[in-house]
Amino acid sequence: MAGNDGLAAVVSRSLADFGTLVGQDPERVTGARRTDSGWSLLVDITELERIPSTTSVLATYRLDVDERGCLVGYERLRRFVRGATD
Repeated sequence: MAGNDGLAAVVSRSLADFGTLVGQDPERVTGARRTDSGWSLLVDITELERIPSTTSVLATYRLDVDERGCLVGYERLRRFVRGATD
């Protein structure tokens, strides 16, 4: 894996690693930016499913990813109800 992989390849690899660690599939990437050492991604994941789904609890995580798309760290930034808007 070269250090010049495109963003889509980097995101795909890092989401697979993150999903394995937390035991769930991430729902969406809401942000991506280049850093000195790789990438910083913002990812939403459902933490608590409820009925109706508009009341499910989601969380946004920041993923720290190296140039090859390998996850090197993550942290939860916030939790929110799916139906809430900023």
